Amino acid sequence: MKRVWMGLHITFWLVIGGLFFIWIQNEVEVKEQRLSRSLPQGLHPIVEEKSNELIRKAEEIGIPILISEGFRSGESQDVLYEKGRTIEGNIVTHARGGESYHNYGLAIDFVLLNSDGSISYDIYRDLNENGEADWFEVIRIGKELGFSSGADWSGFKDYPHLEYTFDLSIRDLKEGWRPEDKME
Repeated sequence: MKRVWMGLHITFWLVIGGLFFIWIQNEVEVKEQRLSRSLPQGLHPIVEEKSNELIRKAEEIGIPILISEGFRSGESQDVLYEKGRTIEGNIVTHARGGESYHNYGLAIDFVLLNSDGSISYDIYRDLNENGEADWFEVIRIGKELGFSSGADWSGFKDYPHLEYTFDLSIRDLKEGWRPEDKME
């Protein structure tokens, strides 16, 4: 009886070990597939759609805007990162290439347009004269569309920046996760 019990015990642990090995092997293969995916080359279609809706809704309340930046390559991100560091100018980002939602097609930057078509970064401007700064009206519209705003960051404020992350972190994106992996 003791031998039968011992045999069953050993068999049980061998089966558990085998299943664990198969599970680990499958996880490694899935992760390798994710990591082998190429990086996006443009804005995610949903982000592009939301960007167009932002422009339209802002225009409806008398605030013309322009999307000044959407998808950004890792190389372009690195050049921006060097501004104010090794390149003359002010620091405009704390994200290196691969560390910005722009690099995955999930972020946009906007600017206000003046009546003459020139751009404005005046965060206090009230072109539609409703007593509220246009910049913050656009940010509010963006949030209603599901974007989060760089204006809400606790440290470095990036007022023109809106991102639609699909609840993916930069770490998730670096590991190869993409929004379609999280969508039904």
